[in-house]
Amino acid sequence: MHTALTSRPAAFNGVRPRSHGAGARLLPAFRALVPVSQSVAAGATEAAPIDGRALRRSLNQTGRYVRQPTNDPASQQLMDEHGVGYSTNGLVAQMRTQGNVWKQGEVTVKLAKAYGYCWGVERAVRMAYEARQVHPDRKLFVTNEIIHNPEVNKRLTEMNIEIIEDHGKGKDYSQIRSGDVVIFPAFGATVQELNDFRNKGVQMVDTTCPWVAKVWNSVDTHTRKQFTSVIHGKYSHEETIATASFATNYVIVKDLKEAQYVCDYILYGGNKEEFLAKFAKAVSKGFDPDIMLERVGLANQTTMLKGETQQIGKMLEATMMQKYGPAEINKHFLLMETICDATQERQDALYEMVADPEVDFMVVVGGFNSSNTSHLQEIAEHKGLPSFWVDSAARIDVATNTILHKLAHGELRETVGWLTPGKPVTVGITSGASTPDRAVEEVLQKVFQIYDPNFKGIVPKDCGPMPTPEEEH
Repeated sequence: MHTALTSRPAAFNGVRPRSHGAGARLLPAFRALVPVSQSVAAGATEAAPIDGRALRRSLNQTGRYVRQPTNDPASQQLMDEHGVGYSTNGLVAQMRTQGNVWKQGEVTVKLAKAYGYCWGVERAVRMAYEARQVHPDRKLFVTNEIIHNPEVNKRLTEMNIEIIEDHGKGKDYSQIRSGDVVIFPAFGATVQELNDFRNKGVQMVDTTCPWVAKVWNSVDTHTRKQFTSVIHGKYSHEETIATASFATNYVIVKDLKEAQYVCDYILYGGNKEEFLAKFAKAVSKGFDPDIMLERVGLANQTTMLKGETQQIGKMLEATMMQKYGPAEINKHFLLMETICDATQERQDALYEMVADPEVDFMVVVGGFNSSNTSHLQEIAEHKGLPSFWVDSAARIDVATNTILHKLAHGELRETVGWLTPGKPVTVGITSGASTPDRAVEEVLQKVFQIYDPNFKGIVPKDCGPMPTPEEEH
């Protein structure tokens, strides 16, 4: 049986680099030179610290760990039947073959150049389907929603894959036994969860997006080089929770305003109690802003706005340069490229679309709890272009021409008469990275039905598979 991995003895002698300027002073060392987290095993009184990097490397040695899809044909067929993969013969697939444009009567649809399922999300769903195919008689569990899409998660539940969520009292894993199959979602799992399930003897299927794992590597580097991780993200988001678990010292900032607060504290100091109250749920245990903000590295939740993450990086760099001088900047600020390509591409494509004068309004399709989808809606709203965010076609009532849609800041709004049959219109449409193509197709079908009650659907046409990146080995 495996035991909890512990951090290596620290070689650091407790003397930190000299501060720039006359007021230099010696400060105590960080708590560890490697990212460590405390185990959450039930009944533990004093859990041993866990070295996240060593733990991840050890998983492959168990013989019970899978982290790559097999591209099983039977699983692919079931995904196609359920509509949880890429479209190969529907409207979206056909639009891909003709410049992402479709004209249906009075309605012209423009599909964003980058939209919908990203490679990492499709990969996670595929691996969950393959896990059920490989283990037809075993109990399967997911440690959270596999992705932020209600239809996909519903399909997994129908396949007797149990999704374990935290409804405010923590997750209950007590029913999981040795020999069961545990799937880690695309957002990843915490160091504590990885360690506990490794030791529990379960079969592990790790669908963590490689881009998320790249962020984990960055926070690991931060700590090994004695930097505090400033994580641009939402402290309650599953991905950020997992990322923070790989860091030793961290503070999570959700936006530019909070980042500016941190920068001001670095430059001018401030009220420590006020700082800790403000970030009470967004800092590591024992966080001391007077000590732990002297050397910082930037990481991010992969679904945050690219431009905002970049701006926070520039703010931190400028702050450290002002405080310590250009010659010392590399001792006090560390930046590694961790912005997700898929998030960036979808945001860039939407910026291009909202600048198109032919587009009358936007439709954004994606789960209401999807962070990356909320940012797509935010881009359209900031441009001042009417935009309707729905999580599924069920939000549209064809008979009454009514749509129940969400705004970027969270308000759910009902709009009656949102379409104007009899008047030509150009609709821009995009979808979040957790949204399968069929969800977009079903939304557009209802749009077409409102304009033409006799619309019977799009005739399927085989367009071939969606090209995707090769899996890394």
